[in-house]
Amino acid sequence: MLVVVAAAAAFALASVGGGLYEFLVVDPFWPKRPDLIQPARGGISRKRFWISIHVAFELALIAAIVLAWSQPSVRDPLLVALASHAVMRVWSGFDFIPKALAFEKADPGEVNLSKAQAWTRRSRLRLPLDLITCGGMLTAFVAAARLG
Repeated sequence: MLVVVAAAAAFALASVGGGLYEFLVVDPFWPKRPDLIQPARGGISRKRFWISIHVAFELALIAAIVLAWSQPSVRDPLLVALASHAVMRVWSGFDFIPKALAFEKADPGEVNLSKAQAWTRRSRLRLPLDLITCGGMLTAFVAAARLG
């Protein structure tokens, strides 16, 4: 159980790192240079990272919940992590991802700067949910380590 919880926690931390990279390194610049996030124009492919990290985290989290179900000290923080991650993913699925895909496919000269900047500002609001997820994962890891 400890190894699976540790892996899920590591994936959650990698997700926070990816989010920090995006809003500290990528987001300040791409609204004025949309080609930076357009893989077809030589820009970065954000989905390569995000799809793989989310799938890895979600599979590890589900496995951790299954393995820790009989241990409330581990299970409960895992469920907190699951809830916060689910809220972030649903919000992203209905708001952020469709808009990001539209920005990636748009002609760079036709991207509305104010809408792009608003997207980057709102995107930062996902960080607290990611931090709650990480907090739950780290709490579960400590609890699992104490059991093992």
